[in-house]
Order: sequence, then structure tokens, then C-alpha cells
Amino acid sequence: MTTQTQSRTQSQTDQSGTGARVAIVTGGSRGIGREVAQRLAGDGFAVVVGYAGNKEAADDVVRTIEAAGGRALAARADVAEKDDVTALFELAENRYGGIDVVVHAAGRMALAPIAELDLDELDALHRTNIRGTFVVGQQAARRLRPGGALVNFSTSVLGLAFPGYGAYAASKGAVEALTLILAREMRGRDVSVNAVAPGPTATDLFLDGKDEETIARLAAQSPLERLGTPRDIASVVAFLASPAGHWVNGQVVRANGGIV
Repeated sequence: MTTQTQSRTQSQTDQSGTGARVAIVTGGSRGIGREVAQRLAGDGFAVVVGYAGNKEAADDVVRTIEAAGGRALAARADVAEKDDVTALFELAENRYGGIDVVVHAAGRMALAPIAELDLDELDALHRTNIRGTFVVGQQAARRLRPGGALVNFSTSVLGLAFPGYGAYAASKGAVEALTLILAREMRGRDVSVNAVAPGPTATDLFLDGKDEETIARLAAQSPLERLGTPRDIASVVAFLASPAGHWVNGQVVRANGGIV
């Protein structure tokens, strides 16, 4: 470890007052977000688990982390609401002394052919996925400490162009644009900004409404011949959030098992 890295790590420990780096994970109550929260806690982070409405699930994540010896708390926030997100970040700072990593895993999916999708559903999807990413990114840009990282979530569907995913893919295209621009706007701050773009991953959100034949077909598309798991994706996020991954910046990492 270099002297500069040692100094930065020591500074983060001193500021947090917890002996740990501090992470916020939005959408942390289920699926990939839950796995990310648990993985970061296992890596020594104090974790703030952001959730939109399912308090019971978020509290369960906190209990699981604490049972394993980690530090965590749950906080409700609508990611598209400035006041909610500001309060979420202030809670992390007040409780743990600062923020080192933000993982923005909260998202919404609506699937239908473009000709058939209800426009109210389109507006709700883009409010969460685009405005939410913008609002969370604003607070992260203002508050992340040196050596920190912001990790957003896109989707490999952008390249795969599955029918029915038009509205969702369009929203994630915006996420990628915001991610790449913010990485450049953070020049001089020693903060990395990246996005992870999972392929088909075995979460409740992804599996809902799909029959076994469809799931098997999607699993077979990868040269690894399986669906991804939340743990696969959490491992990528954990790398980007770590000092080892800090040189990766302004990138979209397509964690999809090799689907092209």
C-alpha cells in the first residue's frame, strides 16, 4: 500500500468514527441491492440500506448484517424526491461521519411493446430511473469523500435490444449518459463514477411473469450457460467500491456472462 493510499484510508477511518468506510445502497431491501448491501457490510462498510416502501424487508437486511457482526441501518427514501434523498445522505453523515460509496440500485421496470405501453407507466418508470439517478447523483457528487465511488445501474438490454424493453432500456441509456458525464465532472475530487449493466439475473424482478421455457432460453444465451445471480453482480460492485477498483472510472461494466 502506498503512503498516499494509507493516508486516504486513515483519513476515512478517522472521519467516520466507526473504523469502517460508509456506504449508501438505494434499493437495498431486495434483489441485487440487498446482496450488494450485505456484501459491502461483509467487506467492512457501515451500510445505510435505502428502501422505497418495504420497511420489513429493509429491516430484515439490517438484521442479517448485524447478525454477521456488521453495522447497518435502514432509511426510507423516494429516490426521485430531493428532500428524501437529502435526508438519506444527511442520516448517513450524522450517524457514521461521512460517505465513501454510493450504490444506486433502486429502479423500476415496465415491460410492453412500445406501441402498447401506457404513458403513465412510462412517466413513472422514467421518474424513478432517470430523475432518481440524477437526484442521487447530485447528492453523491456533493458529499462523497476523496477515494470514494458512485456505482449506478444500467442494463445489458441496451445492447441486446429485447422486444418489450423499450421504455426500460431508454431509461437506462440515460443512466449511462449521466454516469459518463458525472465521472468527468468529478475531475479533481478523487471520486470514481461507474455503472454496472447486468444481463439476465435471477432476481424476483427479472423472473416475475416469465415461464420456465423463457427462463431456460435466456440462461442459454450466455457462453457460461446460466443466469447471473445477485452475488455475481454484487462482486463486481464490491470491486468498483474498493481501493483495488478505484482506477476504473467513467465506465459501463457489462456483467452478463458474455452475452453479446
